[in-house]
Amino acid sequence: QVQLVESGGGLVQPGGSLRLSCAASRSISRTYSMGWYRQAPGKERELVAQSFSGGNTEYADSVKGRFTISGDNAKNTMYLQMNSLKPEDTATYYCKMGSFSGTYWGQGTQVNVAS
Repeated sequence: QVQLVESGGGLVQPGGSLRLSCAASRSISRTYSMGWYRQAPGKERELVAQSFSGGNTEYADSVKGRFTISGDNAKNTMYLQMNSLKPEDTATYYCKMGSFSGTYWGQGTQVNVAS
């Protein structure tokens, strides 16, 4: 069973930056997508950024130009670089990897943006 473990969350002031990491417990073969989602209290989980094996990448309109998704296959790790953070970015962030062997989710990491 593959486990995804997120890290890098925390408290940051508006305008600051954080980099979230999501490490897989082992290599996941035939991965076709990786993504980051977030869920704020009282709201539904929403897509933040997603990258596909063919090279396409998509971002939520609210984070375009501020967030960047990337991955390091050698380390079985994906990242979300978050810049110019806003209070409305406060949420629990989850990573997700999709492969032909299954879809895997991390347990979530909390990001709080406040003065």
